[in-house]
Amino acid sequence: MNNSMLLADTELVAPWISNSFPIIRIVLFCLVVACAIILIITTLFQNNESNNTDVITGQQESYYSKNKGGSRDAKLKLITIITSIVAVVCVVLYFVSLLIYSGN
Repeated sequence: MNNSMLLADTELVAPWISNSFPIIRIVLFCLVVACAIILIITTLFQNNESNNTDVITGQQESYYSKNKGGSRDAKLKLITIITSIVAVVCVVLYFVSLLIYSGN
């Protein structure tokens, strides 16, 4: 579809919709930045499975702390997956909003 086809009739599009696209893009951009920061933090806090050392502290884990931290690692992996999905959806919505309304 062409941009002129999407917004051909200005009577069909309410003014508040076309005025809200810049605000929506700012919010989506802020969400992507927040997701990126959360992804970096959760990735750094996850344990390195190759030699069982913590990435930030560099300490070796014992058998007790390895089993105790299993739920922590599972939660961090879940947060990483959810945050990456939210980031991808926000990026797609951002570029769709750019395609629909170019600000003219």
